[in-house]
Amino acid sequence: MISGTSNDTARGVVVGVDIGGTKVLAGVVELDGRVGRTARRTTPGRRVVTSRVEDALVAAVLEAADGRPLAGVGVAAAGFVDSAGERVMFAPHLPWQGEPLRDLLADRLGCPVGLDNDANCAARAEAHHGAARGAASALMITMGTGIGGAVLLDGHVVRGANGMAGEFGHMQVVPDGQACECGRRGCWEQYSSGNALVREARALMADQPSVLVEMSGGAPEQVTGPMVTSAAEQGDLVARQAFASVGGWLGVGTANLVAAFDPEVVVVGGGVSAAGDRLLDPARAALRRTLVGAGHRVVPLLVAARLGPQAGMVGAALLVSGDQVRR
Repeated sequence: MISGTSNDTARGVVVGVDIGGTKVLAGVVELDGRVGRTARRTTPGRRVVTSRVEDALVAAVLEAADGRPLAGVGVAAAGFVDSAGERVMFAPHLPWQGEPLRDLLADRLGCPVGLDNDANCAARAEAHHGAARGAASALMITMGTGIGGAVLLDGHVVRGANGMAGEFGHMQVVPDGQACECGRRGCWEQYSSGNALVREARALMADQPSVLVEMSGGAPEQVTGPMVTSAAEQGDLVARQAFASVGGWLGVGTANLVAAFDPEVVVVGGGVSAAGDRLLDPARAALRRTLVGAGHRVVPLLVAARLGPQAGMVGAALLVSGDQVRR
């Protein structure tokens, strides 16, 4: 998981980086999980040369470090990371396809680099500093552009034979359903994610009055996730219906995962989780309604991540901080 020879934080700062389909977020992370100076870049996209994404990542790291030496950099990537933690083998929203990202970044940054899937990193952070702390078994669901996930047993992330366990977002929930960026159809993230929230709101506002019309200048294609969240906070019916739909699908998918893994707690993170109970209440109702044997078992808590959008950065930093939970 780590490239380099030292992770002695006394020699400099540790920076965690969370890179997804829309943004690169880097921050200096302290040993207690606190995040200091941060920097943000826009992700160049998935149809660009990989060096452009790496350029954005390096620029964000250096801005966050603010001239201080780097003791290590941990990267939480939205994609399939190999079992050695060296390569992003495939990323639905990013251009990487097997590039040796860990070593490329270590050469450019001149420090040890750790690499793992973003949801695995978020799960580590929540296990150490957040909502899964003390739980023997937990599931992490991250909702952003798509859906990521992780399985925690005895405080350790279960990575699988290829390092690709936890890709919950690409479970098929609707045969021949919505087309997904992964190339298949009907994936869970097409019905419960940031993209799904926006698509649902755009469809609903075509037939109902909504403040989203004014927010978007009358152009549905200009509607964004933060707009939908803001509209829901103002009581907008279209926005609230969109959250109800996305939350309901979240509960349905979670019920399937709970049936498979029977965790103590399910933690929901990522940008969409900032909506809190507006998202989680319909998810909890759908979980209880669809979970097999719900009346004869303890239904696990479904809670928001405590570290919010910083969980990926914090968990990435654990890869290079010397913490033994990283595997």
